[in-house]
Amino acid sequence: MVQKSARVKRTQRIAVVILTIAGAINFLDRSTLAIANHAVRTELGLSATQMGMLLSAFLFAYSFSQIPVGALIDRLGCRVMVGFGMLLWSLAQFSGGLAGSMEFMLGARIVLGVTETPLFPSAPKIVSDWFPLKERGRPQGIFQTCSTIGPAIAPPLLSGLMVGFGWRGMFMTMGGLGAVVAILWYVLYRNRDEVELTPEEVSYLEQGEAHQSRPKSISFAAWRSLALSRTTIGMTLGFIGVVYMSWLYLGWLPAYVEQRFNLTIAQAGWILSVPYVFATIATFSSGFIVDWLARRGVSTINSRKLPICVGLISASVFTVGVAFANSVTSITILLSIVFAFLYTAAGAAWMLVAVAAPRHLVGSLGSIMACGAFLGGAFAPLITGIVVDQTHSFVGAFLSAAVVASSATLVYVFVVRAPITVSEATIEGTPDLVVPH
Repeated sequence: MVQKSARVKRTQRIAVVILTIAGAINFLDRSTLAIANHAVRTELGLSATQMGMLLSAFLFAYSFSQIPVGALIDRLGCRVMVGFGMLLWSLAQFSGGLAGSMEFMLGARIVLGVTETPLFPSAPKIVSDWFPLKERGRPQGIFQTCSTIGPAIAPPLLSGLMVGFGWRGMFMTMGGLGAVVAILWYVLYRNRDEVELTPEEVSYLEQGEAHQSRPKSISFAAWRSLALSRTTIGMTLGFIGVVYMSWLYLGWLPAYVEQRFNLTIAQAGWILSVPYVFATIATFSSGFIVDWLARRGVSTINSRKLPICVGLISASVFTVGVAFANSVTSITILLSIVFAFLYTAAGAAWMLVAVAAPRHLVGSLGSIMACGAFLGGAFAPLITGIVVDQTHSFVGAFLSAAVVASSATLVYVFVVRAPITVSEATIEGTPDLVVPH
């Protein structure tokens, strides 16, 4: 077995550690408006529907930015796209603290959505660049913990900042923190094609892969072939279930718990941290689960599909329980179960991106999937706000999310069947490219 060099080890550690920190800040910044929901609505005079519009605005901007950003990731590399994207989203986050009207906050949230786009599509590309095929589950799983670590620490951390500095000071503080990490990433990380690798290092990184020579350029025909692939369509539609349910909770759960059980912001913050601890453990474990299944002969695609499907259907069932929970204890237990299953599915879904397409198209695949999925999931906060204004209850919103997630399970089962192939006619300068099972 080929051993990895000290340089590759160092690059792997830098990539995973800083990416995970950046991802946690990414989710903290997304969570600021949800944590400050009541304070912002009161100061700016907003209805639940208007707050839903602000929460959804981020997601619509995030989804529509995925396609062009994915193409830029494959062309410019992750060092530039992650570094500058994070710097710009930190400026947008800071500006949210200056908002004096819904329109100003709406603009800040749209810019935040656009500039946060590069991080998650970049992660599977970075993993596929710096880890061999059989080792990609664990680093991707570690990175995916950012999607639960961020929301886990958001309630107590952001609530504490609000108590100390107000909601505006909380927005500005998070913007400054992100800018520091953005600079750190750009200084320390290098793209694979920026490093002159030894033959031994190349041999280590390409273990288990069919021979792939990098194309001179990615043609529109190749991109179209990727976008119209049955597997790409299935992954996109299926991931809507993950995004819709996660954003119902991420956008509205703090306000729901405060309202339903008459809690203060601080009390709700500590209660909501508990389910995200379970979500973090599940996300971290998802990488080991995927690698464990792969080592036991489960195909590359199915080793990702199985955790996705089990996670989504289980999260749907227990979300029905959340809708009718009548005590702080019962909802904390149910949410912990829901989040454990939901974020297992989320982690495995992004791991599927890293193995479902030729390496040079992984960034584009991730952006296509995220574009469609976040476009569908973007309706979750808005629909929830409308339901709350019309019914004065969250029950209908929870049941709708359960239906969406369980339907997504069927898509993964029946549509996502095989790795994506790109024909010779669609690639300039390469033979047929096929990702192995």
